[in-house]
Amino acid sequence: MSKVGIFGAGWVGLVTGACFAELGHEVVIRDVVPEKIEALRRGEVPFHEESIPELLRRNAERLRYTLDVKDVAHCEFLFVCVDTPPTNSGDADLSRVWRVVDELPKLEGRPVLVMKSTVPVGTGEKVRAGLDERGIAHVGYVSNPEFLAEGRAVRDFMHPDRIAIGAFDDEDGDLVAGLYEEIDAPVVRSDVNSAEMIKLAANAFLMTRISLINEIANVCEATGADVVKVAEGVGLDHRLGPHFLNAGIGYGGSCFPKDSLALKQLASNSGYHFQLLSAVIEVNELQKRRVIGKLKRHLGSLGGKKVALLGLAYKPNTDDMREAPSIVLASRLLAEGAEVRGCDPVADGTTLPNDVEIVGSVLEAVRGADAAVIVTEWDELRGLASAEVREAMARPLIIDGRNLLDPDATRRAGFGYEGIGRPTSPGDVLQETPALSHSKPQEA
Repeated sequence: MSKVGIFGAGWVGLVTGACFAELGHEVVIRDVVPEKIEALRRGEVPFHEESIPELLRRNAERLRYTLDVKDVAHCEFLFVCVDTPPTNSGDADLSRVWRVVDELPKLEGRPVLVMKSTVPVGTGEKVRAGLDERGIAHVGYVSNPEFLAEGRAVRDFMHPDRIAIGAFDDEDGDLVAGLYEEIDAPVVRSDVNSAEMIKLAANAFLMTRISLINEIANVCEATGADVVKVAEGVGLDHRLGPHFLNAGIGYGGSCFPKDSLALKQLASNSGYHFQLLSAVIEVNELQKRRVIGKLKRHLGSLGGKKVALLGLAYKPNTDDMREAPSIVLASRLLAEGAEVRGCDPVADGTTLPNDVEIVGSVLEAVRGADAAVIVTEWDELRGLASAEVREAMARPLIIDGRNLLDPDATRRAGFGYEGIGRPTSPGDVLQETPALSHSKPQEA
């Protein structure tokens, strides 16, 4: 088994390190934040990710955490797993990547620097040149992008659709491929530039599917079609498949928004205007704001209205709030003069505007509310259309931003209901009939 060094104890770095340890490798995880390393040494995981605490405990003897870069000097593989956030121009900020390169200790033998971080195409060539300039040309370089989805990262690592490996030297690529020999998955071998592009292109395809089905949903609303049935029929086409065809209020998270901007800017810097990706980004931004229009159609002016945002993380099974639609919704609602409460089973909501009241339960969030908006499709929200919730609300109105609930069952339970791309009924509009909040549920 090999000795693996990880630069960065964030989500990608910790998942990568834990999974390599599970495969039997000896792993050293290095970070520059003392509090993070101290917490990991105490057995505390700084984020919510299924199976990671268990993996870290089970492989504790093969895992070390350090602040000292010299502790990775003996490693045969050095994985770069640092953030590459967008700059104001949309380019990826590679300052943390270059810090890793600049701080590499004296390395013996033929270690391989492996880029896990998502970086613009051409980064590998620049890093290769940087290593040569530092006089450490004996250090190999491989691009090995991650394809991990939050909430299922361990499964994605252990049972991936593919493993992409791009190398300047085939021997270096062989060495990295050997780390994954116990994993049964296709290995795509390529040059470094192509490996870097695989990650960006894959995310661009997924984002395009999301924005396209959201556009279809908006047309469904205008024509009376049901996007859920449309997506079912489309997804059964073997050429297309069912994945990423769930209409909603747009994507968020640490990857899609950042990577879309980075790819768009990369194209622009190369002299190409990426029109389709520009439209994908615009559709996603507008989709979040359509919820405000739905609320106004039901409630009129939102000034003084109480709105509950249910689910704050950008997706279920994670506490990640980066680029979460809840942030945009909360900001717009506050700008309209609404009072906003939010709750989430895992996310603490600290990145929301200060005027948002964060509460500990769904019932507390909806008490006295004029509307409840499902922002994240947590399983806990599937039972939202209950008598208890209905009685707690000032107006029994649910805006289902993820099409999580059954429209007919929700209406029979006495709620006004509007989803995304789903037909509405005249009785759903509650603006002029607030007394409905005290009427009995309709008979099934």
